Amino acid sequence: MVVATGFFDGVHIGHRLVLERLVAASRDRGEESLVVTFWPHPRNVLQDDARNLRLLTTLSEKKELIQGIGVDRVEVLPFTKAFSRLTTKEYLDEYVKDRFGGKAILIGYDNRIGGDMLGPDEIEIVAREAGLDVIRTDSLGTPEGVVVSSTKIREALTAGDVVSAAGMLGYDYSLLGVVVAGNHLGRKIGFPTANMRLYEPLKMLPGNGVYHVKVESLGRHFTGMCNIGTRPTVNAGSDRTVETHIFDFVEDIYGLDLRVTFMRKIRDERRFESLDALKAQLAADRENCLTFK
Repeated sequence: MVVATGFFDGVHIGHRLVLERLVAASRDRGEESLVVTFWPHPRNVLQDDARNLRLLTTLSEKKELIQGIGVDRVEVLPFTKAFSRLTTKEYLDEYVKDRFGGKAILIGYDNRIGGDMLGPDEIEIVAREAGLDVIRTDSLGTPEGVVVSSTKIREALTAGDVVSAAGMLGYDYSLLGVVVAGNHLGRKIGFPTANMRLYEPLKMLPGNGVYHVKVESLGRHFTGMCNIGTRPTVNAGSDRTVETHIFDFVEDIYGLDLRVTFMRKIRDERRFESLDALKAQLAADRENCLTFK
């Protein structure tokens, strides 16, 4: 068994390099590949600025992405305070070797393991002392020379730059949730919206604004536009909502799954002086979205 361990939030192109190397090494050795990951995020347990943490992937999305690369097994360990206190040596002995039968460990360029927070070079020393073979991978940058990380992807999403985020992720960013009732204002002005409640409350929302999106519901695919924000024209509150207008769509999907995939940002969210002005802008937004394939 060849093992890679980490949280792998987003399973971005840097992670993909590590995981493809894992799959190739395991096949070369005639062994299975295993990813050991954790849930919840360590920051949620250790309260390390956990209030501001938002995730790029849900647990199910992460497992699906990892398995899509060709990894044979994905094991999820509950991350607790007691677990966080294990040293690198204890983790490698108790979990990688004893529980999962690991013979080799793959170490990414920025891997950190154990309560002693050892880096890649130190992990390699401890792993070899434990009798594990060690496979190393290098960092991966974009063509512009930016090293890919989950933090940089979150920064891009916060700025509404879903195109750059997709470039670092290796796929278009999406949200999955259930359609819930709204205030029906959109229907009154000719732009009915599907209001989404996320299945994973900690999933990150792109920055406030209007986006050109692809939509999946009822087992079918559509095009639309999505507003993320506080609806300043009609609402004095600060709660953020995710509202999607699906083009040429009239079916009732309350209570059903909805996946919204972000293609590009159209404009910032702003307050309009009247509903007529809002309606005119929405019509322009729709035409803008329709210029893209």
